[in-house]
Amino acid sequence: MAAVGTTAAGRPGRAWRRVRPVRRVPWLFAVPAVAVCFGLFILPALFGAGYAFTNWDGLTSPKWLGFANFSEFFGNSESAEVLLHTLEIGVAYVVGVNLVGLGLAVGLESTLKSRGILRVVFFLPAVISPLVVAFIWKFMLDANGAINEALAAIGLGSLEKPWLGEPTLALASVVAVMIWQFAGYHMLIYSAGLQSVQRELREAAAVDGAGPWRRFRDITLPLLRPAMTISIALSTITSFMVFDQVIALTGGGPAGATETLGTYVYKQAFVNGRYGYSASVALLLVIGVCCVAIVQFRLLRNRDAEAG
Repeated sequence: MAAVGTTAAGRPGRAWRRVRPVRRVPWLFAVPAVAVCFGLFILPALFGAGYAFTNWDGLTSPKWLGFANFSEFFGNSESAEVLLHTLEIGVAYVVGVNLVGLGLAVGLESTLKSRGILRVVFFLPAVISPLVVAFIWKFMLDANGAINEALAAIGLGSLEKPWLGEPTLALASVVAVMIWQFAGYHMLIYSAGLQSVQRELREAAAVDGAGPWRRFRDITLPLLRPAMTISIALSTITSFMVFDQVIALTGGGPAGATETLGTYVYKQAFVNGRYGYSASVALLLVIGVCCVAIVQFRLLRNRDAEAG
């Protein structure tokens, strides 16, 4: 008598034949998405990396230059200023958005009945296009804009400033707009981290006489390190890749005071027609962001491991 699942001749029966095609189905569903990702993202990125070593101007045939574009970037005083502005925005934004996001998360952790609505309100700017947000703030930060008019209306006309007309103020304004838009996003990251903080630990510390600041410093903050690692890494990537806010608010001005690597790449390609040089700067930007994010993530993760 033949065994179950096999024919009289000992060959696999219908039950076995049905299993193998079913196991291949998930891979087949992934093929269209992988093909689209490869065609729209990976392949253009590879072509761009190749053009980084040429003098391509977008019209004529590219000529191989080797590392000449990279040497020009590192030997150019203008690119040094652009890199400095990018680092200044990066440091200010990472510190500011994480402090504000953490403050909002801790503040809304209370038993307020409206905390759910407030979280939605604070998160809402993050889902709006950065370009739209920047144009709205440009209208408000203009010399004759809403902010200066409001200051004059309440008798603080001495505080009126050309927010986008002075180099220092323009750079700070760009950072402030970025923090205003994305603080709610980082608030959600920290709010999720706060869910893992056991309320019993803080209540026990309060019974022992620890004040609010000591409970936050010794209990809440150490347990928030995983969320902090994610938030800092994401904000670092955002700060180095900033483009929309600068283009819409200042266009890189005044006098190049807010020029970043993102806007520098754009202007070299679409204003000066130096697509090869632009691709080399973009390649350096991607490599730099990846290296900073990896180093940052490893340092924060090692600190978490030591604390654990």
